[in-house]
Amino acid sequence: MDFILVRRPAPRAQRLDACQSPSPAKDASARPTPTTLAWITDPHFDHAKLETWRDWAEELLSHQPDGLIMTGDLSEGDDVSYQLQCLAETFARPIYFVLGNHDFYGKTIGETRRRMIELCRDSDHLHYLTDTGPISLAENCVLVGDDGWGDATQGDYAGSIVRLNDFALIEDFRAADPSSWQAMLQQEGRQSAERLRQKLNSLPESVKHVLIATHVPPFREACWYEGHTTNDDWAPFFVCGAVGDVLMETAKANTDRMHTVLCGHTHHDGDAELLPNLVVHTGYSRYGTLDIESLIQVTTAGFTVPRTKTAP
Repeated sequence: MDFILVRRPAPRAQRLDACQSPSPAKDASARPTPTTLAWITDPHFDHAKLETWRDWAEELLSHQPDGLIMTGDLSEGDDVSYQLQCLAETFARPIYFVLGNHDFYGKTIGETRRRMIELCRDSDHLHYLTDTGPISLAENCVLVGDDGWGDATQGDYAGSIVRLNDFALIEDFRAADPSSWQAMLQQEGRQSAERLRQKLNSLPESVKHVLIATHVPPFREACWYEGHTTNDDWAPFFVCGAVGDVLMETAKANTDRMHTVLCGHTHHDGDAELLPNLVVHTGYSRYGTLDIESLIQVTTAGFTVPRTKTAP
């Protein structure tokens, strides 16, 4: 089969501010209602060979999904835009995505998000969920999302021996004094949580099922590594506690609505039921390979999230 590759865009010189509030959702009425959504997380396309990408795309197309959901860490730097353009040209169907920490490498957080917003405005297929309002998937089912961030609210930040490459490779942190890093992480978490809160609070009572895409697990119980959940060293960087607080609050206030969360970041898979109406699915990834985490079935009865492969 043929795959369409587009020319890698030239870097932009302009440095832009962080996005503040989500813009209105693109009109979903003009496209068919998805019934199957392929979920992909942490593909790190920059680590995959071209032949691996082609095989993965061919397999994905063979399933004929109505849309794609991607929960972050697509690539790094300018390659993020390039890969999204390749995906849009190859699959020609809605691609809903959030960004992960790797996607901001080599840039500021604000600059990267602004570039994604501009890219989506020029594409009928790309939808950056952080900048998008609720999207209707079925009569009573919607999709919302936000990047999220390891926000240093869980675990022992001060005593942790963990220091991610984020601090050296994301311009905001690289240019800041290390003493301010914890406050910066917490601010990113709060902003993600507030954007999600606005979207969830805007849902009418008729919505009974909401699918929430984010990159960072919002609860320690959903932060998996080799079959176990995180410890105090890793939790500050691998859990977005502020988003978890909003999800817990919203689920408790809307007991007749099911909240299904998709996330990645840890590269290890697992499922966590926080409440009868709040479930978190964390996806698997391995550098150099490309997988389909799930082919999500969307009906008026809600979302079914079967795992397509078992992690080794």
